Amino acid sequence: MIVGAILLIIEAFSPGAFMVIPGTVLVILGLIGAAFPDILYSWWSPVIALVVAVPVTLLTIKGYQRLAKPEPPTTTVVESLIGKTGTVTVATEVGSMRGKVRIGSDTWSATSDEPIEAGETVVVESSEGVHVHVRRP
Repeated sequence: MIVGAILLIIEAFSPGAFMVIPGTVLVILGLIGAAFPDILYSWWSPVIALVVAVPVTLLTIKGYQRLAKPEPPTTTVVESLIGKTGTVTVATEVGSMRGKVRIGSDTWSATSDEPIEAGETVVVESSEGVHVHVRRP
């Protein structure tokens, strides 16, 4: 019962660790064992654990599905980058794709009509594949 309570506390502080299932089973088995000690050491113990674990597992899965509804993966469409601002992480050069620009959490190869130093803010004018053409705002 104590181990079950510890697992439930861990789950409370770290949701999604799925400690609620074994924690609940151990707490219920501990309560049954405290009330009926002879049952705890009999063949009934694994049966009770299974009978408790199945609905607790289903309820836990349903509960987490309700808390964190699945979302479709996000994708970046080339046209969606036009007009976005970013920060140059590797200086851009005219006619070269060696430059790098961070837009949001992604880094893109970049070129520009004039050299732009790292750290400057830029705006995406056009994009093609994984490359963007940027300018100073």
